[in-house]
Amino acid sequence: MLVLVIFKNVGDTRPYPDHNLAVKDWVKIEPHEVRLDQLITTKSTLDLHTLLAEDSTLFGDLFPHVVSWRGSLYLEDGLQRTLRAALQGRVAIHARILELPLPEAE
Repeated sequence: MLVLVIFKNVGDTRPYPDHNLAVKDWVKIEPHEVRLDQLITTKSTLDLHTLLAEDSTLFGDLFPHVVSWRGSLYLEDGLQRTLRAALQGRVAIHARILELPLPEAE
């Protein structure tokens, strides 16, 4: 039996600490390829108008934003672009990945 998985998990929160990065800070991070089935979403809903818009990447960063925290990859921004890639049959995307360090108390 073949099971198709788009994301590793669908979440609705950001379990990691606030990183305070602005969009101008994200664009300084070089994009890397990441498999869709390794991503955990931080939003469980999306706007279909945004997903299906012809110019959906006109404003903002062209690459999704991913936060690496405690061994997991969280899709913070770019759910529409990532889902569009999945619908096109792609299994990986290029994303900007922010590595968050563990707090010193841990």
